[in-house]
Amino acid sequence: MVKTNQILKELAQILGLDAKGVRKLYQAIGYDIPLARVEGYLSDPGSKEFLDCGYEALGNFLDAMILYKRGEIKNGTDEPQRLSNNLILKKIRIAFDLKETDLYAIFDAVDLQITKSELSSLFRKEEHKKFRACPDSILLLFLEGLKICEERIV
Repeated sequence: MVKTNQILKELAQILGLDAKGVRKLYQAIGYDIPLARVEGYLSDPGSKEFLDCGYEALGNFLDAMILYKRGEIKNGTDEPQRLSNNLILKKIRIAFDLKETDLYAIFDAVDLQITKSELSSLFRKEEHKKFRACPDSILLLFLEGLKICEERIV
């Protein structure tokens, strides 16, 4: 799976948030985190300040992003969800209220042609027979396309 810090950093950039802004998002969902830790998450790998944010911190950021963008978090369950590339895509889609046409535009921006069935298979439940696990390459292209299309979407 793609490094959690990379996803967090790219989403913060898309939202125009610095470390203080990211911390405020975390605090909005009751996830109190020191500013120094957030700065470590956003620093470059190899720097002495770098801290691995891990799946829990990324998942909380995605939930906070949904709250920030949409004002609601509807997980449907109180059980924690195992964070996967598919769930990351789904939470980003919810946060930015992306419609199917928006998703195609995002993928088109990075020259990735994706069919309707390929796209829908990424958002299905794992138990569904037509579920497709989202590879790192598609998630990274999606994030890149989201950055390109951010003015229209964000």
